[in-house]
Amino acid sequence: MIDNIELIKPLLKFESSDDFYYVQILQRKKENKLLTSNSRVIKNYYISSIEHLDSVYGEIKSLCNVFNARASIRLNKRSYRKVAFKTMQNLANTISNKEYSFVSKSYDRACGQSHNDTNKKWILDIDCDDWMSHQTEELLDFLWNLEPVGNKYIAEIPSKSGLHFITSPFNIQTFNQTYAGIDIHKDNPTNLYIPTDIYSEIEPEIPFSVGVNGEYNTVNLI
Repeated sequence: MIDNIELIKPLLKFESSDDFYYVQILQRKKENKLLTSNSRVIKNYYISSIEHLDSVYGEIKSLCNVFNARASIRLNKRSYRKVAFKTMQNLANTISNKEYSFVSKSYDRACGQSHNDTNKKWILDIDCDDWMSHQTEELLDFLWNLEPVGNKYIAEIPSKSGLHFITSPFNIQTFNQTYAGIDIHKDNPTNLYIPTDIYSEIEPEIPFSVGVNGEYNTVNLI
């Protein structure tokens, strides 16, 4: 089991009522072979405070366990105001393109398209289960000397097959000359919760209804 909530909480900064963090519960085809697409959204959350996250975290874990899914969070916060305007733009484009069946997805598309964080957080994806501590030290020393010079390390978040190093931005071109095998994600999600027994070829037979956005209703789940 990967449960990163206590590592992630200190990274969340709520400075106004306009701030929120975007959490998704996703099934992936890699772990659910019967899916007809690469992934399927179980439920999205718009986290507006630490207390809000705590209040829904039991439900998040239950959904992940039931649906063989994983929960992720984008560490660059969102703005309700900016997402609202982006949603209007998405709606206009969707309708203009006559893609009427995608109208209901406009808000969540907007959540994923941009952030409102002045302290940007990048993810270095270490997809390796034998990463050693001395490699971490070497990587952090290397990052320190990249422009802008100074400490760029923010946090280390475990993943199913490695690590996510959370950093502030740096010179990508110089980094890639030495660490070409490490993927850099500027606004991708990191792992919040992954069940212990996430496995392949499951299709839960649970009598939950599906909402208008394709999400599962969660009444009486916990």
